Amino acid sequence: MIEAEVHLSLHNFLRSQSGFPSWPHHLTMARLVARALRLGRSALIQVGAVSGYQGRYRTSFVASALMWHGPVIIVAPEAVQQRLLQVEIPRLQPWLPANKPIRTGEVWPGSDFQGLLLTSPQAWLKGQFASGDSFPPGIPTIIDGVDDLEDWVRVQLTRNITPHDWDQLMLACPDKADMIRSARAQLTRGLFQHPVNPYECYLISPLEQKILCDLYEQISYVKTLTKPWQYFGPQFYNREENMPLSSLLWATIERRQGWFSLHSAPIELGKSLAPIWLRQPVVLVGSALEPETEAPLFRERLGLNEVTCLKFSNETQGTAIQLYVPHKLPLPNTPEFQAAFIHKVRTLVCLSATAPGLTVVLVGDVPLKAQVGAILASEFGSRVQVEKTCLDDNGILISGWEFWRSHQSVLPAPHLLIIATLPLPSLESPLVAGRVAYYKRSHQDWFRLFLLPAALNELQRAIAPVRESQGIVALLDSRVVNRSYGAQVLAVLSPLARINYLDPSMFSHRHEENSG
Repeated sequence: MIEAEVHLSLHNFLRSQSGFPSWPHHLTMARLVARALRLGRSALIQVGAVSGYQGRYRTSFVASALMWHGPVIIVAPEAVQQRLLQVEIPRLQPWLPANKPIRTGEVWPGSDFQGLLLTSPQAWLKGQFASGDSFPPGIPTIIDGVDDLEDWVRVQLTRNITPHDWDQLMLACPDKADMIRSARAQLTRGLFQHPVNPYECYLISPLEQKILCDLYEQISYVKTLTKPWQYFGPQFYNREENMPLSSLLWATIERRQGWFSLHSAPIELGKSLAPIWLRQPVVLVGSALEPETEAPLFRERLGLNEVTCLKFSNETQGTAIQLYVPHKLPLPNTPEFQAAFIHKVRTLVCLSATAPGLTVVLVGDVPLKAQVGAILASEFGSRVQVEKTCLDDNGILISGWEFWRSHQSVLPAPHLLIIATLPLPSLESPLVAGRVAYYKRSHQDWFRLFLLPAALNELQRAIAPVRESQGIVALLDSRVVNRSYGAQVLAVLSPLARINYLDPSMFSHRHEENSG
């Protein structure tokens, strides 16, 4: 069977790699992927946050894909594709009894192609949601990095109305041009009266929905409407009174130019995705989706029903972090928090000044991030950079969560990671507030189903590089010790050693270890 063949070939390869960083679960994962390919049964694999950051697990599924006798698709971001093409595949090929052709592209190469195709999440999802045959059904598909799958899908399903689309609408409906101009002016006036927020986006209010609804009622008869208007209009028009919207409707604005764009995306993705999982067997690989092996919340959100689930245990050896969580820091939603947080950051940076290595300060609050950057730069000079990748050896990076997630693979592993608050999605973001409102209308536990799982996933991925450097994490959010869900936070951060006080020796000890 393919499982035994993959096991033997991969085992021989791993034994040959004396200097190759090992991963203890290669053979188990390779056998599961091979089994999924043979049986045509979908699987969901969680490899762990550290393994997800390091990417070593990819050797396993690449070996299975190369040895499978039929065609296979690997869906992965461009950077991962290049790693597979330049490192993983060439290193494996001499050890595998297979000579499978390999291609990259945004569509399936042809009906007679029996090789391995590498494609991007954007291209694969576009093909799945389109009615064409970019990717024929029945081809086993491995999707890598599914921690970000919800974001990929939501971006793919978002419909937009740009300033250019208004001009196109007036050309398509010349007899309604005055009414279209009037609706556009009303929306501009209403949207630009919203208070400024750091996200420059706003949920579309009931009054703004009414303007759009009245407009669409006048133009819906036009057969030559452009696609953006065909897609967008039915989201808010012709629905039953008092029925909650199934889509998130929001606007982004460019204040200097006086422009706005409208956006619509489904709140629930499962209904859109469920038919896709039936077209072909899929192996979904993520790092730290949920504490439970079965990942029930993730599967429900993505419409995944019958799948084989596997979660690899944390590698405890050499991956423990030292975790400092102060008990008496003010809560993040109090006026006293900002000053106390900045004081604690300065203390930590000063204590670690003699230790070599990168310091990262993660701040989700946009105004606070800029303020921390300015204060630290006035004291520590050019060592401090706000969301830049060109850093000194002992640099101090001030970053938001998204920037850190996107760039941590190209930056040195920090010896000190300071976290302002738990990465709970902010209710100040209109998109988060819109999803929370939907959960509330549906009488669902929006914190347990949405905010907390998102925070736990983000947190595990953020600290993964610190595990590699055996560094220190300072989590300056006292909700970890004052709220009932703090126990779940500490559980996903394990293995760890708690630090209850600050002492220069904890940094000098690491410095001596590194020097030795």
